[in-house]
Amino acid sequence: MLRRVRDAGWHGEAQRRHAGVLPISAMAVAAMAVCPGHVRAQIAVVGKKVHTMAGAAIDDGVIIVRDGKVAAVGRADAVQVPDGFRVLRAEVVTPGLFDAHSTVGFSGIFNHPHDQDQLERSAPIQPELRAIDAYNTQEKLVEWVRNFGITTVHTGHAPGELISGQTTVVKTWGKTVEDAVLIESATVAATLSPLAQKSDKGKSPGTRGKMMAMLRGEFVKAQEYARKLETAEPDKKPDRNLGHEVLGKVLNRELPLMVTANRAQDIASTLRLAREFNIRVILDSAAESYLLLDEIKAAGVPVIVHATMVRAFGEMENMSFETAAKLRHAGIPVALQSGYESYVPKTRVVLFEAALAAANGLTFDEALATITIEPARIFGLEKRIGSIEVGKDADLALFDGDPFEYLTHCVGVIINGEVVSEKRQ
Repeated sequence: MLRRVRDAGWHGEAQRRHAGVLPISAMAVAAMAVCPGHVRAQIAVVGKKVHTMAGAAIDDGVIIVRDGKVAAVGRADAVQVPDGFRVLRAEVVTPGLFDAHSTVGFSGIFNHPHDQDQLERSAPIQPELRAIDAYNTQEKLVEWVRNFGITTVHTGHAPGELISGQTTVVKTWGKTVEDAVLIESATVAATLSPLAQKSDKGKSPGTRGKMMAMLRGEFVKAQEYARKLETAEPDKKPDRNLGHEVLGKVLNRELPLMVTANRAQDIASTLRLAREFNIRVILDSAAESYLLLDEIKAAGVPVIVHATMVRAFGEMENMSFETAAKLRHAGIPVALQSGYESYVPKTRVVLFEAALAAANGLTFDEALATITIEPARIFGLEKRIGSIEVGKDADLALFDGDPFEYLTHCVGVIINGEVVSEKRQ
């Protein structure tokens, strides 16, 4: 079978014309953005090095994409490119990157009140706030991070209230949230840190003790609500309470409680809360988690470590560039995140976070795992995304060099088998 090689956009106009293919027009790209469900192209991706995250890297690798899925992957001498397939070439190919915690799609690029939907300040406990009701697929920050190879984000209500709302896992492509969503409700986001403490006199919570008492009290109320629903006579059942319904799912272990906690004492309180109510917990940020490695491992709790480049002051004063490595080497599931910044552009790029972690105790493969397969495992998505394997979603990031080198560019992004970016970012 003849092999028709049609090079990707980053090789330049001359090569594309020579290979018999023109670049995707702006109109075509716009049409794809409006119609994410259009027929997917049949694509072959050729990489000098392919990091599958399902085994050793493949030199001179080929990935065949059919109908949005990985149909074949292997060395070029073993995987033939079918006739008529569009071929994209890159120095390095990785799975699409997964930002394990962000507020992208809630916090906007302009840093104005009208595009800041990540935190509702009217009450300290609001588990009923659904992430899917606020996520904006058209937010420019979504496009911005996508062009760096980030194909999936865990995003939603930000730290700052005792329970700020729910989070969601979405792909960074689609016209509506229904097009993008992978997990409608991924976690309930809680905060055990000074971020959630009120400075106004008489407002709660004002102390760590009050934070824990309020959380415990809310779970007790949710338990009582569930009991009454199950046992009360039909005419005596309680009025519907959306917040207690959501916390009931946490109590039933259907949803994890993601707790942003940085001080060791707040991390210990989180583990104690998990034991008391037998709930699933994910630690978020966890700057001093290296002080409690044995306790975290014994509890079986995964950690989404703060952005490596976060500022080291306040409750973050004891953060370390080596935290991800210490957690990983202790056998604790760990992923990296971009987190939230209070100024433009409102988000970091998780690729750079992993690069810094790779320079501070993690190997290349371990660092890449924290932004691919590890977050996929934490959220139960490892059968769909996180690695390049036959049958998985064809989410790929293409680079013109080592992804962790500062001067390397992301030169192509594929989501669900569709080329969604060919910018040199």
